[in-house]
Amino acid sequence: MAYGILKIKNTKGIVTITINREKALNALNRQTFDELNQWFGTDGPKKKGLKGVIVTGAGEKAFVAGADIKEFDGLNEKSAEALSLKGQAIFDLIENFHVPVIAAVNGFALGGGCELAMACHMRVAGEKARFGQPEVNLGIIPGYGGTQRLIQYIGKGKAMELLLTADMIGAEEAHRLGLANHVVPAGKEVAKAKEIIEKIATKAPIAITKTIECVNVFFKGNYDGFAIEAEEFGTLAETEDFKEGAKAFVERRKANFKGK
Repeated sequence: MAYGILKIKNTKGIVTITINREKALNALNRQTFDELNQWFGTDGPKKKGLKGVIVTGAGEKAFVAGADIKEFDGLNEKSAEALSLKGQAIFDLIENFHVPVIAAVNGFALGGGCELAMACHMRVAGEKARFGQPEVNLGIIPGYGGTQRLIQYIGKGKAMELLLTADMIGAEEAHRLGLANHVVPAGKEVAKAKEIIEKIATKAPIAITKTIECVNVFFKGNYDGFAIEAEEFGTLAETEDFKEGAKAFVERRKANFKGK
């Protein structure tokens, strides 16, 4: 599949995905969803030597300012539910991706944009970033996981307030609440995200993937997270990386992990 909206750049195993609809404030339209689905569902998992992924928006005004409301015209109950389920499935691909995915939030992250940022494993916010779920202003609710993930990050009370008032919060408030991991000067979002990924890349790759899986299990119903953690702990004990990590610790040297 050729990518027309996503600009994809691979620099030594760190892939930067830029949503390039600057004139539309990078609003999520059907093509953007299809391309995100293609990369995170098919192309990305095949990449060798992948350290991590950074998702950002083109320009200085917006990460993603929401869904493309023009495409909402003519929605009915059945088609709206299908659209919501499609968006949720694509964002689940991001949330469960096997290497770290960091949102470099360089401006407005509203509606679907906030939901996209929350689907990433971490968020680096520029000082001009703004987060919000303004869907009730349109007579609708978040459809791509916003009512569920916002609670995970900032708690029920504050999440309920933001969802019901449609208020926006700035980068510092997002950081205080736990929605943003870091706040950096405008224009430094991607650089900070790369710094984090490079640090993670020095760790054991299989252990990183299993950590992502185990953390995500906590937020899924009908799973015993403790049992899964114990199972994966046992699985990792059989890896070459574990043996190398333990040996390197005893020998007081840097481990040479191979992802095996």
